[in-house]
Amino acid sequence: MSIRAKASIQLKFKSQRQLASLLDALTPEAKAPVTRRANVRLKQKGGCLVLSVDAADTIALRSTLNAYLRWINSTLNVLEILEHS
Repeated sequence: MSIRAKASIQLKFKSQRQLASLLDALTPEAKAPVTRRANVRLKQKGGCLVLSVDAADTIALRSTLNAYLRWINSTLNVLEILEHS
């Protein structure tokens, strides 16, 4: 794949528990991509999650970023509900 679009996003979390849960939830998705048009790397940097996407084009970059950001948001919503129940 010839990489023509890249993005790296660093998200800070209020707890290590949230960060660990997110990494556990998202790592299988990153290791088995649905398409060859984008590759995703997830790593922990202190209290932050670093989401890096390398894509063949801006369309693949945008759709991959949107998918991961939605998954992150959904996971955080579930974690909030579990913490307050």
